Amino acid sequence: MSRYILKRFGGLIVVVLLVLTISFVIVRLAPGDPAALMLGPDATPADAAALRERLGLDRSIAEQYLAYMSRALRGDLGQSLYFSRPVTSVLAERAEPTVLLALMSLLIALVIALPIGVWSAYRRGSFFDQASISTAMLAASIPSFWTGLMFQRYFATELGWFPAAGYGGPGATFDERIWHLLLPSIVLGIVNSALILRFTRASMLDVLGEDYIRTARSKGMGERRVLLRHALKNAAIPVVTVIGLTFAMLVSGAVVTERVFNIPGMGNLVVSAVERRDYPVIQGTLVVVATLYILINLAVDLLYLLIDKRVRY
Repeated sequence: MSRYILKRFGGLIVVVLLVLTISFVIVRLAPGDPAALMLGPDATPADAAALRERLGLDRSIAEQYLAYMSRALRGDLGQSLYFSRPVTSVLAERAEPTVLLALMSLLIALVIALPIGVWSAYRRGSFFDQASISTAMLAASIPSFWTGLMFQRYFATELGWFPAAGYGGPGATFDERIWHLLLPSIVLGIVNSALILRFTRASMLDVLGEDYIRTARSKGMGERRVLLRHALKNAAIPVVTVIGLTFAMLVSGAVVTERVFNIPGMGNLVVSAVERRDYPVIQGTLVVVATLYILINLAVDLLYLLIDKRVRY
């Protein structure tokens, strides 16, 4: 087991190095001069040249790469060209709303998907089953930005049930921030519940046809116990896998929803960094997201041991 974990962390280091290299090359192939963008249209060529020299952008690509990699290996992702602060502190400020939004969205998705998926598999071919599958496909097909705009218009603007946008003021309490995130969490939860629902239903259908399920029923066990203790437990591995991937996608892919609801999260930060050619912020975000994906996959693999004792690494 420990050997497996060490191998996974070795793979993590290799992936992070590859992400650092690829992101460094890609962002510098993009057109635009970050020094000119930071100084504005009124800046002179001399001012832009002086800023490029101060930021190290006048050096060759190889020199910039070696300097960046040496800092990154020490945990230093560089200075933001726009904020003039360490990238790690900028990302830390924006991580809280993104992580909270992802957790709340995943919780709402699970509340919707798991019971409907289990019951839909149990009532296979019924009207409820067909309606749940159709609704899930519809929820997955509608773009999240359209759903967000519709929810924002009716539930926030017209009915006034939720805040329309933002993350609360500087002195907002934790409860107020959660209240601001509730509506975008519902939007993302509905959209992402479709995939979990379909995986839950498909996995349950596979398990419900097994011999041990028929044996449990023949011994007189109640349907609730058969579904929850025997069927759902044995169908949980593929469901846990898709839940882990969904959480990783929510953390890294909630850009559109954050823009619609004006949430100051990592998604908004990345979009702004691309517009400003803030290379260190773009690279730092890519590294954090890639690391997060690998750690979530590792956590999901370790959860398999708790779900099924027969799993061995």
